[in-house]
Amino acid sequence: MNFKAKLSERIGMDDIHEILCLTQQSDKRKQELYDLVIGEDEKIGYHVAWIFTHFSPEANKWLYEKHDELISEVMTCEHGGKRRVILNLLYKQPLSDPPRVDFLDFCLERMLSVKELPGVQSLCMKIAYELCRTIPELTQELKTTLEMMEGELCPAIRSVRNNILKAIPKGKSLQKY
Repeated sequence: MNFKAKLSERIGMDDIHEILCLTQQSDKRKQELYDLVIGEDEKIGYHVAWIFTHFSPEANKWLYEKHDELISEVMTCEHGGKRRVILNLLYKQPLSDPPRVDFLDFCLERMLSVKELPGVQSLCMKIAYELCRTIPELTQELKTTLEMMEGELCPAIRSVRNNILKAIPKGKSLQKY
């Protein structure tokens, strides 16, 4: 299958399942697919990243070694949907400790941006919490920022904010990977 040709068009769940079957047992095919995430075409990259979100937790471990590349890609990505899906992939991975400072700054900035998609804002909040969680000074700074986020929050963002504020005193992770 020519992934690039297939993914340049609209795809559905049947297409995703077909591609998952083709890549399941082949790291070479996974790499071929992954190269399209980082490629020039944002639409194809979005479709591929969406496919990766359907990997099983075990298959998702293949992406762990791509962690820094995915961070670099999400920080330069112009496509909001692709940004959201890559953040979702990153959230399903163990995050670096100590955190990558440029990525933490990116998440803190995007979680407050009213121009950003709510899904991106929510994921940035969650990732920022996970990155700050083990560093008391950063956790306190994040808590203060979240407490200032009052007002016109959409329900999804308000829910994530409240869940993080509840988790902070316990230092409990919200990730499941």
